[in-house]
Amino acid sequence: MRQLKLPSGNAMPVFGIGTWRMGEQHERRQAEVDVIREALDLGITLIDSAEMYGEGGAEEVIGEAIRGRREGLFLVSKFYPHHASRAGVIEACERSLRRMECDYIDLYLLHWRGAIPLSQTFEALHELQRDGRIRDFGVSNFDIDDLRTIAPADQARLGCNQIFYNLAHREVEWEVADWCRQHGTPLMAYSPLDQGGALLHSSVLAAVGARHSASAAQIALAWLLHQPDTVVIPKSANPKRIAENLAALDIRLSADDLTELDSAFAAPARAVRLQMR
Repeated sequence: MRQLKLPSGNAMPVFGIGTWRMGEQHERRQAEVDVIREALDLGITLIDSAEMYGEGGAEEVIGEAIRGRREGLFLVSKFYPHHASRAGVIEACERSLRRMECDYIDLYLLHWRGAIPLSQTFEALHELQRDGRIRDFGVSNFDIDDLRTIAPADQARLGCNQIFYNLAHREVEWEVADWCRQHGTPLMAYSPLDQGGALLHSSVLAAVGARHSASAAQIALAWLLHQPDTVVIPKSANPKRIAENLAALDIRLSADDLTELDSAFAAPARAVRLQMR
């Protein structure tokens, strides 16, 4: 699995799986546990979650799925903005650790900007890192103004900015992507196939895919993986689809492919705020 180097020196896989909407219904729990285990069997080691997903239910699903298999995994979770105080972050992290049945989180993120001063949030993240409860920290859904309000010392330590990013939604490319790359902050693209897999119906993606004997989903993921310092975390409940998505790592898009995709899915020509889904 290809990896990115974080500012801390730790490595993060460029491909993982998301768990949004998991842990919400008891009758689906075993199937969700099985899907994560099958993803691990395929060689996927990055799992993204949040305390918001199923109000902790997704983290509980992860805890059951990775029991006895924690070593070598890269776990990402996120905490609510209303838990972003110094005490709140530490308490939220402890709850997530208990739910996932592990001793540390590899990358711990503020889910989106809230009203609590960031100085409190980062003070707590520093403490968690010193204590070994997290290895790296970062942010999610941070637009350019949000990023600039982070203290310079912490700007240089961000493990990622997790954002809504795909071919149909390239708002991040206006300013945020450049800022992140200048500061060595990887982007982590959630909903990489758009909401509900809307990109799967694109005739342009189908045409490019035909040249590579690939699906539209694989081309959309390959395009994101072509972007510098970018991680993708597609979510699927179908093991066959997960294996198909993973194969996007092997696709090398040509200059003609990229030109065709850029023409069909143009980046914004003016400043546009990031969307959050």
